[in-house]
Amino acid sequence: MQSLSNRAKILEKKPMTLAERAYLPAIFQGLSITLRHFFTKKATIRYPEETRPFSPVFRGLHVLKRDEQGRERCTACGLCAVACPAEAITMVAGERKKGEQNLYREEKYAVSYEINMLRCIFCGLCEEACPKAAVYLQADKMAPPRFERDEFIYGKDRLVEPVSPDTRSKRGIQLTAEQADKLRTQLA
Repeated sequence: MQSLSNRAKILEKKPMTLAERAYLPAIFQGLSITLRHFFTKKATIRYPEETRPFSPVFRGLHVLKRDEQGRERCTACGLCAVACPAEAITMVAGERKKGEQNLYREEKYAVSYEINMLRCIFCGLCEEACPKAAVYLQADKMAPPRFERDEFIYGKDRLVEPVSPDTRSKRGIQLTAEQADKLRTQLA
């Protein structure tokens, strides 16, 4: 059958040599590629023992911030959950009782606050939507590897900033030495 454009190239089929019939050129080509990879730089690292440097625009692990007096900032308004495009944030709001003024800043607080790290795309919209600056993405931390899916749902026990003023995030609200001492005396 002749092509319509008359650009068809007629190829002659050459008879294969003995080496080609035994696939020797293809075997040596594959071995040369394998040997070349022994001497090239590895594309992978031994995570979690080794870590790569973070990008300047990297958004890391979430943290629920406390105010200067050690109270939770989150008022369970739900704007972070609404802003989340992956619907990774769920919360249950509750009202503060008498005697809990030193725990929660506002009258409403999040009784339960969960972030599903398997759904989270680390876009940072929750941080931008929060009117109380309670949600913060730490650029120096990332979600550690886990073996079970349940371990990727972070509750308040893992999200709320530790009470100790000495273990605060570097990019978060830093207390001065006087504020840290004052907070230590209040918590004691």
